[in-house]
Amino acid sequence: MNGPGGLTMARTILVVDDSESLRTMVRSYLSQEGFRVVTAANGREALFVARDEKPDLIVLDLMMPELGGYEFMRVYSKEADTPVIMLTAKLEEHDKVLGLELGADDYVTKPFSPRELTARIRAVLRRAGRQPAEPEILRAAGIELNRDGRLVTVAGQRVDLTPFEFDLLATLMASPGRVFSRLDLLGQLQGTAYEGYERNVDVHIRHLRLKIEPDPGNPRYVETVYGVGYRFAADD
Repeated sequence: MNGPGGLTMARTILVVDDSESLRTMVRSYLSQEGFRVVTAANGREALFVARDEKPDLIVLDLMMPELGGYEFMRVYSKEADTPVIMLTAKLEEHDKVLGLELGADDYVTKPFSPRELTARIRAVLRRAGRQPAEPEILRAAGIELNRDGRLVTVAGQRVDLTPFEFDLLATLMASPGRVFSRLDLLGQLQGTAYEGYERNVDVHIRHLRLKIEPDPGNPRYVETVYGVGYRFAADD
């Protein structure tokens, strides 16, 4: 099964955390990065979801009600050899060691950026042999974006983008036709939507258009939806 832009079958990520806002934020960002995401609010629920969905990787909070992350790993590691990234607000050395001894593959300490978490997920999947070897590439209307190589070409010519511009374009291209508000885009790219900075998105969009649009004054790719935000033009 192919995803947006001809991507290979999406890898399933199970996100387990008792914070609904964190689950929503991580699910939204990872979905834009081409993953299929399922969630659970505690370790007990996660056992049922994991057994049913058989995820390729689990992002697991350590401190949760009903069944904590350590207890979840003790149980589920006997049933499946699924990579685990620990997620915690306070990770002391003995916590890290215990988690790794129980089979965790990596850890991320809160607060974190979705970009960092995504990078760690891809790295763990590659080490576990669950990530496709070929690069993830988005293609649309003469633009080609290689996520792994962080390269963009327009009509065959390489275009140099800043990291924010690259991630902005990748987010828009992954969902052609979807309208993103400025706060949506900040939340996707930074993990937290700071209302006072939402106009910064306009600056990045303007710079991005100068680099990829044949006529930046009449954009063909990155369209403005007045009063709402931006979208990448869907193919006809």
